[in-house]
Amino acid sequence: MDSLLSQWQRQADRRADFLRCYRLMTGNVLLAIEQDEFHDGPWVRHLLDHFADYYFAALTAYEGDLPETPAVWLATHRAAVQPNTLILQNLLLGINAHINYDLVFTLYDVLSPEWDALSAAGRRRRYEDHRRVNAVIGRTVDAVQDDVVEPQEPLMDVIDKLLGPVDEWTASLIIRRWREEVWRHAVQMLAAPDEAQREHLRQQVETITLDRAKAILRPDGLDSFGRLIWSD
Repeated sequence: MDSLLSQWQRQADRRADFLRCYRLMTGNVLLAIEQDEFHDGPWVRHLLDHFADYYFAALTAYEGDLPETPAVWLATHRAAVQPNTLILQNLLLGINAHINYDLVFTLYDVLSPEWDALSAAGRRRRYEDHRRVNAVIGRTVDAVQDDVVEPQEPLMDVIDKLLGPVDEWTASLIIRRWREEVWRHAVQMLAAPDEAQREHLRQQVETITLDRAKAILRPDGLDSFGRLIWSD
């Protein structure tokens, strides 16, 4: 991540907007693991690594113009090179693609080898560790606003001072809601009786994330995106 960030910043590649946010979050999760904030730190580290694999696999596919590039990442990377795309749109597009799409399949991949053998208590601990990441994200939101958003959008500093903690709380709430949805989707995939049903669920996840990406990019993006945030 650090190497790619250096390259993209030298090139003024605006895909760095989301990657800086993702790098901050990753570093804070690693710190939380070191501080024993999870039931199973090694499991969270494995999940974090596999989560990053999805990001870099999608990036490699996009850079190679490969047909397996996920549609939501295709839209996200293409939008980043458009001069009129706002930094908040770039961030939301990346967060949408990586959480609402990649994280579903990351959880499925990591949980599927053990899911059937896990007790109810074991499954609960996995879910609780998934939820504990929300607290880390909450601690990261303010740093993202200060270090990533405001240097490019000075007006956001004024908004931040006017709203105090309200805007950070709202952002954290949105991400928590998304991550709850992601867990439900992953569990549905784990419960699917066959590959055909899992593929159907995968297509549903893709449709949801693409709809959100399109909403983010529309001229009335915040209004339409807001409706999608709160819709089930």
